[in-house]
Amino acid sequence: MKPNHTAAAKDRYVIIMAGGKGERFWPVSREKTPKQLITLLGNQSFLQQAVARVTPLVPMENILVITNATQAPEVRRQLPRLPKENVVAEPLGRDTCAAVTLGAALVGARSTTAVMAVLPADHVIPQEKPFQQVLADAFDVAARGQAILTIGIKPTEPATGYGYIRVGQPLPPPAGAKRYKTAFFRAEQFVEKPTHEKAVEYLNSGHYRWNAGMFLWSFVTITEGLQKHQPDMYAACQRWFQAATSASKLAKVLAREYPEIRKVSIDYALMEQAQNVVVADGAFEWDDLGSWTALARHLKPDAAGNCAVADFIHVDAARNIIFDARTRAHRTPIAVVGIHDAILVQTDDATLLAHRHQAQKIKELVKHLALDARFKKLM
Repeated sequence: MKPNHTAAAKDRYVIIMAGGKGERFWPVSREKTPKQLITLLGNQSFLQQAVARVTPLVPMENILVITNATQAPEVRRQLPRLPKENVVAEPLGRDTCAAVTLGAALVGARSTTAVMAVLPADHVIPQEKPFQQVLADAFDVAARGQAILTIGIKPTEPATGYGYIRVGQPLPPPAGAKRYKTAFFRAEQFVEKPTHEKAVEYLNSGHYRWNAGMFLWSFVTITEGLQKHQPDMYAACQRWFQAATSASKLAKVLAREYPEIRKVSIDYALMEQAQNVVVADGAFEWDDLGSWTALARHLKPDAAGNCAVADFIHVDAARNIIFDARTRAHRTPIAVVGIHDAILVQTDDATLLAHRHQAQKIKELVKHLALDARFKKLM
């Protein structure tokens, strides 16, 4: 898709949330280089891919990345074309509602007629053009009225690790608008992560979408939503809006106020409370990689089901995930005999060996590393 930086597009903004911790993909991911800043698929980090996906729709100067002070230098290094002031560091993590509120203040300080998308930095979206079509249509809907939009992904399996959204009947296009290629629905209910039985029911019904954490709204709409449902956040947005004209002034205000901000997700704080939520049908391939086992979905297995990004040879090994992240000068062949259902990851300074059914416990392992002085350097 060619860049579409028309007059209307000049008022479009994208806020990319990139402040996660480096736990689930340890030892490749670390505190300074968490999942969104590492390269697991292709030759770009997830953050670089996230920016590349939206540049056909939004000028580079209208893309803002919200991260933290630890990761900000690496974010700027990976995105040299992004204006330095467009990388904004939260003093500490306060969940997604605070990040959204800060993003709204930053955008509003540039244009009070702006429409903005809030997107995670670490999603896998192999087919860019279908995603860009949905995003373009959703931008248009958000610019026309008072709707809060979220992109819901059509479930492909009864996943229990995602929240779900129940949708109603398709909505007609706004008056005076041509029919969109994307279907839009009124959001009827937000549902927490379900049991497997419920997930099967949701999948079979066709009335549910995965909650992917992708949102669009105008500056006016998001501030009105915060004013109605989260008045304290709205007040903070107003203060940050006033300070956002100066990077140094904003940094001082955030350092003073952020520790007192309530830690709450945007889903709970706003999306589940609002009555004007519209779901854009995310009819594109999507994945939120949550563990090493999820990565295997995007790697071609050998005849025994082994997925390897390494110089790998084996005898009687099956269904293993092998990832060699060592620098090229340090790489050596990885030979495996008789091992099944394992995760083996090597970096220059650490080795991980885990059963693939215990992949979620890697976060627990990282906590143990933090408590041992010998291993703090591996955080």
